Amino acid sequence: MPSSLTRREFVSGAVAAGACMARPAAAGSAFVSLNGSLVNKPGQPLPWPDFVKLAGRLGYGGVDVAFGAAQKDGVDATRALLAEAKVRPTITSLPLQFAQPDEAKFQEALKSLDEQAKFCAAIGLTRMMAVLSPGSPVPREERHAFIKARLTPIAEILAKSNISLGLEFLGPLQFRMKAPHAYIWTLNDTVALAKEVGPNIGVVLDIWHWHHSKGTTGDIVAAGKSRILHIHASDAKQQPPEEVRDNQRLMPGEGIIDALGFFRALATIGYDGGVSPEPLGRVPPEMSPEEGARLGLETTLAVMKKAGLS
Repeated sequence: MPSSLTRREFVSGAVAAGACMARPAAAGSAFVSLNGSLVNKPGQPLPWPDFVKLAGRLGYGGVDVAFGAAQKDGVDATRALLAEAKVRPTITSLPLQFAQPDEAKFQEALKSLDEQAKFCAAIGLTRMMAVLSPGSPVPREERHAFIKARLTPIAEILAKSNISLGLEFLGPLQFRMKAPHAYIWTLNDTVALAKEVGPNIGVVLDIWHWHHSKGTTGDIVAAGKSRILHIHASDAKQQPPEEVRDNQRLMPGEGIIDALGFFRALATIGYDGGVSPEPLGRVPPEMSPEEGARLGLETTLAVMKKAGLS
């Protein structure tokens, strides 16, 4: 647990969070969104309707959307499901692999994006996300031109439906070791790329990746509200950089990350979007989906409230 958040403060925050779990966040304030990492077992994802209903029952403000399942159910059924649970659709994965090397496959997938974006807009979803690889098979300049060429038409299509795309950078050394060249793996460089591509491109800011990339609270303030589109929350244990692995995360407030500084910086810029707990590897297999979702909500809200973000 970081020194900036004492155990007494953490427990007090968790109690306060539990007391207000039945009240979704007010409009204009940051809210917690249910992420599949809290409830899905290997090979046994929680069915989409059950996922949404669980979020509503526990008091989540939103849900990370399973795009395929929601689209299969259709606009009317999805809107009704979300309304009944009293949760908002927060973010979903971009339904195509933007960096795949096969140009023909990319162009074919691009043809469906307009209708997919219209579906998202129809259910009230305004955010998509994609992961930005920190490594590259070619030198940085060449990779940068390729990534911009792929993201530009995506941004233009999404903009027609008022959809924004958040790029998630990967901070740990683990991911950069797998490629012959380094590309983008920090908040500052991701924001710079977003600004080059378009006004509806921003960042999915994962506190775990921010920490392992040696990001600062000043970087968050400099990025500004318009470019930070979504937050992933977790925590980390003390490890040498070469030993850090993606599935070794902790719940927010359990580790060494300066979570208070992180969330206070978000409060400074007026961040009012979703915060998805994503403690990969932290939820044990024997924990039920409800227990995992409850733990993620309580720990995340405790830190957010202490930082003045919710």
